[in-house]
Amino acid sequence: MRLPDIQIRDPFVLPVEGEQAFYLFGTTDRNAWKGPGTGFDCYRSADLDEWQGPLAAFRPPDGFWATTQFWAPEVHLYRDRYYMLASFKSPHRRRGTQILAADRPGGPYLPWSGGPVTPPEWECLDGTLHVDSGNRPWMVFCHEWLQAGDGTIAAIPLTRDLRKADGPAEVLFRASSAPWARALTGLNPADFATGEPFDPDLPRYVTDGPFLHRTASGTLLMLWSSFGDRGYAMGLTRSESGSLRGPWTQQAEPLWPHDGGHGMLFSDFNGRLFLTLHQPNKSPHERAVFREVLEAGDTLRLAGTA
Repeated sequence: MRLPDIQIRDPFVLPVEGEQAFYLFGTTDRNAWKGPGTGFDCYRSADLDEWQGPLAAFRPPDGFWATTQFWAPEVHLYRDRYYMLASFKSPHRRRGTQILAADRPGGPYLPWSGGPVTPPEWECLDGTLHVDSGNRPWMVFCHEWLQAGDGTIAAIPLTRDLRKADGPAEVLFRASSAPWARALTGLNPADFATGEPFDPDLPRYVTDGPFLHRTASGTLLMLWSSFGDRGYAMGLTRSESGSLRGPWTQQAEPLWPHDGGHGMLFSDFNGRLFLTLHQPNKSPHERAVFREVLEAGDTLRLAGTA
């Protein structure tokens, strides 16, 4: 298989040095919005061109709490095990990000945390793992615009074993702080049966897909997605302190301005840095896109652009 053959949202690539192989994860249910959550598939490649799969990375065990909207799995190697952070939804519980674990990169992954580690009273999604300079693990995630209005990127500390939260969540920034972000308009409340009060006249700013990257010079950057002048887009923000708590300064223009987002960065085995994201942002046409990225001072730029 090649990337045009694979329907996938929220792509995440895990390079595995010992195998000289890459694993591609993402939202893989054909109907990610309203269909039943069947699990996550992954794909394996030695060259980022030809892919084997689909391989069943996660299937919900009997009695699993969530039934739909299985979204955005990320896999991180932490303390010699592989941990998947993924978001789930149930008609009876708020959306949240849970941690799963496996001994092998392709799984099978099993629940590790006792349900979501994001705040139970918040609608949350798109958790990513960040380990700070003191080796303390954090989950960075989105407090969703459907509940928050002006969506936020937040962080919550985790216990060292990644079993549960180890303190309260902290808001890092709001979507509207980015000069390029635009509020959603023309929303129909009937399309969003969340159980939350929904005022269609209230400005609604999306936050999606945070991912952190430390440059060779030590700058801490974060990719995240929202909507801009040309639709779904992905921006870049920089921590002025070099730490998770920021403050965060938003880049004025999005890194990817049109009909694509929820990206992350990975390096190949020759040290080249790549961005992957999904484009277009419409099901069932979304596909993973790979572009080489260069570090440019305290920011990033796509290879081949000024």
